[in-house]
Amino acid sequence: MAHISNEDLIQSVADAFQYISYYHPPDFINAMHSAYTREQSPSAKDALAQILINSRMCAEGRRPICQDTGSAVVFIKVGMAVSWDGDLSIDDLINEGVRRAYTNSDNPLRASIVSPPMDARTNTRDNTPAVIHYEIVTGDRVEVICAAKGGGSENKARFTVLNPNDNLVDWIVKTIPTLGAGWCPPGILGVGIGGTPEKAMLMAKESLMNPVDIHELQSRGAQNRTEQLRLELHQKINDLGIGAQGLGGLTTVLDVKIMEYPCHAASLPVAIIPNCAATRHIHFTLDGHGPAELTPPPLSNWPVITQTSDSQSQHVDLNTLTHEQTKQWLPGDTLLLSGTLFTGRDAAHKRIAELITSGKSLPDGVDLTNRFIYYVGPVNPIEGEAVGPAGPTTSTRMDKFTDMMLNNTGILGMIGKAERGADTIASIKQHKAVYLIATGGAAYLISKAIRSAKVVAFPELGMEAIYEFDVEDMPVTVAVDSLGASIHQSGPREWKVKIEDIKKYKK
Repeated sequence: MAHISNEDLIQSVADAFQYISYYHPPDFINAMHSAYTREQSPSAKDALAQILINSRMCAEGRRPICQDTGSAVVFIKVGMAVSWDGDLSIDDLINEGVRRAYTNSDNPLRASIVSPPMDARTNTRDNTPAVIHYEIVTGDRVEVICAAKGGGSENKARFTVLNPNDNLVDWIVKTIPTLGAGWCPPGILGVGIGGTPEKAMLMAKESLMNPVDIHELQSRGAQNRTEQLRLELHQKINDLGIGAQGLGGLTTVLDVKIMEYPCHAASLPVAIIPNCAATRHIHFTLDGHGPAELTPPPLSNWPVITQTSDSQSQHVDLNTLTHEQTKQWLPGDTLLLSGTLFTGRDAAHKRIAELITSGKSLPDGVDLTNRFIYYVGPVNPIEGEAVGPAGPTTSTRMDKFTDMMLNNTGILGMIGKAERGADTIASIKQHKAVYLIATGGAAYLISKAIRSAKVVAFPELGMEAIYEFDVEDMPVTVAVDSLGASIHQSGPREWKVKIEDIKKYKK
């Protein structure tokens, strides 16, 4: 019988969440580099380059890959012959490990969990509680998977119950474009088939913990129906032309993972959950001989990529920028921003809306006239940093506030990630504003462009407070121009046609 001490599990969980905050799994890096090598869309290739450069920087600097350091998700299989210390529950032990990881002063991770989930939604400040899935198994070992799952990809989870004779592939392929780009493609699609609704969702999530191996499957060929389904979905989803960051390109998914379970004869539950460009998980086993030993991967795992589109980018002075200048920008243009901008996410937008509705002024220090607002909730800095990793959050969540902001604050435009809704694009066009995107999954790289940062309003909101950033050569892409043209519409449409032409040519 193996005896697992409380401290062994606590420290192993703490080490695991620190480890995955800055190390991508090697299989994921290889798949992303392969996608980068074969990509033909300039915009998508530049985004992939930024993601890979960011990943290597994080491995070298041991800082988070993404500012959204995720919900802590733990799958734990406990052997029936294992014994434990004391009276603490496994929940308590895991949550203590999460707390240690997210409050580590050497590499603080962003706390994103709020409680209760409705109304007050107060940040718990240490990212607890974790979401824990248990399985009791034979043996005297404890097998653990720790994963950090970002909100952008979690929000794109989908579920349906098909009729047994419905076409599952058709439903998935039709659903993927409706997810938009908020899940930061390219990533991995997890699919759960069968069981009951909650079982299908859990299988979709658990499938994402498996290695990226679609290239091996493509080489040897499918040997069963599930493998055939993986290959079919992988091909058909990539044929959509959505591409990196939704800009249009050859790779939308790096892999498709599937788990199945028997189900009721009258139904076919199906769940899909994407994993983003900040795919983070690690597996370890405890056998009573101390905490898990997590060996840092060699830096040779990462490709050395230094070339992005900087030489083709326009340098922009945010401090003197006017509408007349922004009217010259076109979708797909790459810019390097320097000067002052403000940040604001969901909670800050809600506060601003309440002030405007009540006829009150914005807080002292928040003058948005002729400025950009950046949708970001940064990681806290460590010594020597102006700010921690500070990549964009999904902009569609701010759509309901955009017309209000454009009508009342004097902003020139917004910076975030993913597409905007039709009404928001109409408002951008009406106000001759613009919408820019930064690369999701390149948070540490982006933070290096931020020279200074200070909280100027709503400090009680934590990472959702309003900051004033002074930036130098911050890389962005024009996503919606002042005439309402959107690259998230034109890019995938163009590349879907190009992919069909490429396939015809190969035949």
